[in-house]
Amino acid sequence: MAFKDTGKTPVEAEVAIHGMRITLTSRSVQSLEKVCADLIRSAKEKNLKMKGPVPMPTKTPRIFSDYKENSLW
Repeated sequence: MAFKDTGKTPVEAEVAIHGMRITLTSRSVQSLEKVCADLIRSAKEKNLKMKGPVPMPTKTPRIFSDYKENSLW
């Protein structure tokens, strides 16, 4: 089978886009901000697209026991 010459130059293959999601957890807000700043700086140096950081709650929800029924709910 013969191929027709259309006169067009071959198109380069598209580069696959890889996504990444990083979740950082810590009770210390200062250390989280430092790590986030380092990640943002390194992403900008490599000209990467970036969204975030999105702050997450740092408090731990507490479940108080009911003293009358002695249950944990």
